[in-house]
Amino acid sequence: MVYSLMCIIIIALCVKIYLLKKSAKEIAVAFADKLQTDTNTLICISSNDKDMRRLAADINTQLKILRREHQRYTQGDTELKTAITNISHDLRTPLTAICGYLDVMKREEKPQKIEKYLDIIADRAELMKQLTEELFKYSVILSTDSMAETEDILVNQVLEDSIMGYYAALTEKGITPKIELTEKKIVRKINRASLSRVFSNLINNAIKYSDGDLEIILSDSGIIKFSNTARKLTAVQVEHLFDRFYTVETARNSTGLGLSIARTLVEQMGGDIYAEQHGKKLIITVKI
Repeated sequence: MVYSLMCIIIIALCVKIYLLKKSAKEIAVAFADKLQTDTNTLICISSNDKDMRRLAADINTQLKILRREHQRYTQGDTELKTAITNISHDLRTPLTAICGYLDVMKREEKPQKIEKYLDIIADRAELMKQLTEELFKYSVILSTDSMAETEDILVNQVLEDSIMGYYAALTEKGITPKIELTEKKIVRKINRASLSRVFSNLINNAIKYSDGDLEIILSDSGIIKFSNTARKLTAVQVEHLFDRFYTVETARNSTGLGLSIARTLVEQMGGDIYAEQHGKKLIITVKI
């Protein structure tokens, strides 16, 4: 009698444990699905166990809160992108006009002192125009699908063209780049202009912040590395290099968007980009 009762209790407990494990698995699968898909459906389980149903209800409550916060973030991010686009667009026209009038004034006869002031104003206006243009391009990249037109691209050639395009600027800064490009053809189905922009921004970043050297490597696996000495760069600064509007030195003539644009474009291509610090060397790796 006692033995039979114990067997029944053991069987009942085993069934209970099985049902609880089944419910836990249903919750886990449903929770993962809700996080990956944009849906307002809730987690449902087949079990009638009050504790498991309470757990599912609690998770559903937190999911609703998470969705609300996500919607607020998405809406705020969209509004920010729209505001950046509008502001940068509105600034371009008056800045172009200012530069035009300054050019006309510089052609007129005037005292040398006035000409000196006009040169300073023209220089600052041109800088503002460049920064506004960079801001506008960044907002356009975020707002549109820049990868709409893709084709088979020879990465070696695009990288080589980018280096040649900046060679004069590099030598002007006293930088003789060390270049190591694989002879193997690295072909990717991506947008040519986007890839070229990534390389340009990375080389331009080295021109601004390198201590006088630059090494560019394209390996057989298609991994691209840009490395240069940056003695003043800290580990904290390296972590924030790809953040929007982040600049290593606020006094530099930069919006802090160059590397952020590079990251956005690489991610649109389905690739990865990250920065590391080895001693005094800054190494930026691009995987496409």
